[in-house]
Amino acid sequence: MERVLTVEQMREADRYSIETLKIEENELIERAGLAVAEEIFLRFKGGRVLVCLGKGNNGKDGKVVARHLRLRHGFSVKIFSIKEKNFNVFDNKFDIVVDCLFGTGLNRELKDEDLLAVEKINKSNAYVVSCDIPSGLNGNNGMHYPKCVKANLTIAIQDYKIGHFINDGIDHVGELIVKDIGISIWDERFIFKLEDKDVAPLFESRKRNVNKGNFGKVCIFGGSVNFTGSVLLSLNALTALKTGVGYANLTVPKSLLKGYIGLNPECTLSPYKDIRGIVAFDKKALEKICNYQTIALGMGMGNSKNVYKIIKFLLENYNGNLLIDAYGLNALSKYGVEILKNKKCNVILTPHVAEFSRLINKNKSLIVCEQVSLAQKFAKNYGVTLVLKNAVSVITDGEETYINTTGCSALAKAGSGDVLSGVISGIVARSGYSVKNVASASYVFGLAGEIACKEQSNEYTVTASDVINCLAKAVKKIKNN
Repeated sequence: MERVLTVEQMREADRYSIETLKIEENELIERAGLAVAEEIFLRFKGGRVLVCLGKGNNGKDGKVVARHLRLRHGFSVKIFSIKEKNFNVFDNKFDIVVDCLFGTGLNRELKDEDLLAVEKINKSNAYVVSCDIPSGLNGNNGMHYPKCVKANLTIAIQDYKIGHFINDGIDHVGELIVKDIGISIWDERFIFKLEDKDVAPLFESRKRNVNKGNFGKVCIFGGSVNFTGSVLLSLNALTALKTGVGYANLTVPKSLLKGYIGLNPECTLSPYKDIRGIVAFDKKALEKICNYQTIALGMGMGNSKNVYKIIKFLLENYNGNLLIDAYGLNALSKYGVEILKNKKCNVILTPHVAEFSRLINKNKSLIVCEQVSLAQKFAKNYGVTLVLKNAVSVITDGEETYINTTGCSALAKAGSGDVLSGVISGIVARSGYSVKNVASASYVFGLAGEIACKEQSNEYTVTASDVINCLAKAVKKIKNN
C-alpha cells in the first residue's frame, strides 16, 4: 500500500524533520531539487529548459533543479521568476519547462501574474515537469484556482497528496511518481492507495479439498417492472463465480420471474412478493434470505416506501453483510437515514456523489471539495463502510480510509455501479467484511474497466457487460504481479 497525505500531514512531517530531527531546511530543499533533476536526467539527454520559480520553498527547489541541470552536459537552462516578472523569457522555445511556482500549500485563487505564468506554461508546447504538484492545484481537494498547470510529469516529494488523485488533479498531474527525500512521517492516520500486491492475497491458490460452501453465499435482491437490467448486472458480476464466491442467488419480483429464467444458469433464482412489479414487504421471504453471508439490494428496485421497510427489517434482524445501493440509498435519503444506527449487520453503502448529496443533504459542489472528510464523518457517525463513487472513489469506515485509483472514463456509464455492487458482494461474502476488502473489490472492478477499455482501444464503446467479461483478466494480472 502507498500512503496518501493531506497537506497538513506533510507540513507536520516537514516541521518534525526540521525541528526534532534537526535536518536543515536547506538540506531538504537540496534533496527535493536534486530528486526532480535526476528524474529529468533519466528521461532526457539534454535540451532547452525553462525553470519557473515561485516566491516560496517551491521556488527554492527550482533553483536547485536549475543548478543541477546547468552542471549536466546537454542542458541549456533559463529562469523565469514570478518575483522578477520576466515574462519575455516565454518568447523562447523550450523542450522542457519545470514548474516550481507553487506547492501543495496553495489555498488561494490565482490572479494577475500568477495566473499569467500558469497560462504561459500551458501554452509553451514543452514537456512540463511539476515539482510536488501542478501549480494552481489544491493539495487537499484537487481543485484548481481557477486554472492550474497541466503537467506531463509530476514528481511528488516524499509522498502522494490527496489532490494528486481527485477532482481536477487526476487530469493535470500526468505521469505521477514519488521521490523519497528522507522526511520523517509519524502520523499513522494515512489514506492508503492499493497496489496489485495488496489485493493479490484475495486470490491465493485454493486447496483441492474444498466445496462451494467454503466460499460464501450471496443474494442479489432487486429489480422492478421498470428496471429489470440493474439487478442482473450485479448478478453477472458473480456469474461463473468470477469473484470466487461459492453460491449466488438472484431474488426478484415474482411477477417478473419468467424474464430471468435461464439467463444465468449457474445461479439460483427466487421469486419475491410484489405489487404490480414493485417489491412489497414480506417478512417470511426476508427471513429466508437472511441465511446468506452477504445481501446486496437496491439495484433497480424503484422508489417505494416498502424498500425502506425492507432495509429497516434487515438492519434489525440480519447478522451478515448488507450492501445498499441505488434505490436503497434513495429510500434512506427520503424516509430517514437514522435507521442505520440501529443494526445487527455490517453495512456497506455505495453512493455516487448525487446519491451522497441526498443522504447528507448537502450540495454536490461542497461534496466534491470535501469528499474525503465528509465521507469519513458520515461513515463514522453511522457505523458503516462507505464507498463514495467518483472518478477516484473514497472507501472508508471513518477510521480507515482508502482511495481507489483504478478505472477510467469508460466506467462513466449506466450499469457500472451495479457491477461494482456485485464484485464487492462476492469478495466480502467469501473473504470477510473489512474496509480493505471493500476497497480491494473496487480495485478489481476498476482494473477490469481499464482492461476492457484497452481491448476496445477507446473509452466510448465499453459497456458494463464488457467489464464483467474482463474480471478474469483483472484477477490474472493481480495474481501475476
